[in-house]
Amino acid sequence: MKKYLKITLLLGFLFLVFISCKDTSKVVVEKENNQKKPNFLFILVDDQSPFDLQTYDSNSILETPTISKLASNGMVFDQAHHMGSMNGAVCTPSRHMIMSGRTLWNLPKSAEFQKNTEHNIIDDFTMGAVFNNAGYKTMRTCKKGNSYPNANKQFTVVKDATKRGGTEESGSAWHSKQVLSYLAERENKKEEDPFLIYFGFSHPHDTRNGTPELLEKYGAVNHKDPLTLPSANKKQPKLQDNYLEEHPFFHGHPELRDEERVSGVWKNRDEQTVRNELGREYACSENIDIQIKKVLDKLEAMGELDNTYVIYTSDHGMAIGRHGLMGKQNLYEHTWRVPFIINGPGIKAGQRVKGNIYLLDIFPTLCDLAGISIPETVQGKSFVPVINGEKEVIRDVMYGVYAGGTKPGMRTVKKGDWKLIKYDVMDGAVQETQLFNLAENPNEYVLQHKKSGDMQTDLAENPMYAAKLEEMEALLLQEMIAHKDPYRLWNQ
Repeated sequence: MKKYLKITLLLGFLFLVFISCKDTSKVVVEKENNQKKPNFLFILVDDQSPFDLQTYDSNSILETPTISKLASNGMVFDQAHHMGSMNGAVCTPSRHMIMSGRTLWNLPKSAEFQKNTEHNIIDDFTMGAVFNNAGYKTMRTCKKGNSYPNANKQFTVVKDATKRGGTEESGSAWHSKQVLSYLAERENKKEEDPFLIYFGFSHPHDTRNGTPELLEKYGAVNHKDPLTLPSANKKQPKLQDNYLEEHPFFHGHPELRDEERVSGVWKNRDEQTVRNELGREYACSENIDIQIKKVLDKLEAMGELDNTYVIYTSDHGMAIGRHGLMGKQNLYEHTWRVPFIINGPGIKAGQRVKGNIYLLDIFPTLCDLAGISIPETVQGKSFVPVINGEKEVIRDVMYGVYAGGTKPGMRTVKKGDWKLIKYDVMDGAVQETQLFNLAENPNEYVLQHKKSGDMQTDLAENPMYAAKLEEMEALLLQEMIAHKDPYRLWNQ
């Protein structure tokens, strides 16, 4: 009898332990399920080289304290790129890639033909639609046009307009007012669902009509006379180290707007014109910084900032005098790369990583951070492993395209310190190859820069690097095939 009593007591004890463990497990699961979803503030500026910012170039005189604070309190990516473009409006495919997470040659037709708004199945699996279905409140403000219309309209609240003036109503302040108004309404309604805000700007894309006080700060004027030059001013930014008066050979896009018809520049590449235009660019960029601060201050006052991921980037870089170019239709680092900063819950301050990310990786990453299943239509990669410190990069090779002018156009591939750029344009009249070691030549100096270092130039014609050139040529072809590039270059 005692034996049975002991067994009964033991079974009872084990049952209580089992129930206790089961209940504890349930509490943990319920706690995880009830954890508040993070918010997202995705900030996208229009046409900005990373090297405009002090975060990427300590010699820059552009003052953006808010962006610098985001960088120092979060994670900076040194190798973030847009994949490229098949047309002159580089921002159009770039924004399609951001919204869909798809690679360049797998985008809807509207990426190439802006007026094509025919519904595509991909439209239903873009950023706004996916976050709406996951219970998020979604809002966007950005420029109109050169974007992805069928994806843009998926956001619940859309306040789009192109604002490139120098006043509160005609410039960047208009975009911040739309976000602030949305947040005020959310606060009044005591909205508790998480939000995704796509906070886009129309600047610093030309026409770079800055506010009067910021133009004065950077010694710039909104120059409007193509027959004269703007005045020189010691306050203007200095010429970039890789500035040239003209590119060494034709870029292959006849009558390209960015190189011939930008107001205030036109075809001029003299020091006065370039420094004035840089001053205008900086004036517009600092104004964006001011507007971002207004929104961050509001989020902090609402108690939302600590649970909000803030992402800052651009749709692509910009030349403005570098290599004798003015626009975004090239594959040098100042234009192929983009600034990229992320700040938010669980991200340690002061981190700097390579990343090797494309803008098309943003969408799957946001899904990953939000605990949302990544759509099967997405071809990009989540870089959460980089954010978590598990990886330094999410891919070893980066591939880039510009095919907006004469075909096949330009191609680039980068692996480690080495980068290859090829030009096959003007019906074969221009066929050029450049090879750079970015560790020794980060500014991609060419012969015309007249630098003294043995490796501070284009190495494609140097027989010492013939094996490396052959390796990079083979790698480029491999990447073109992998990405379904429809073209081949003259020596492929």
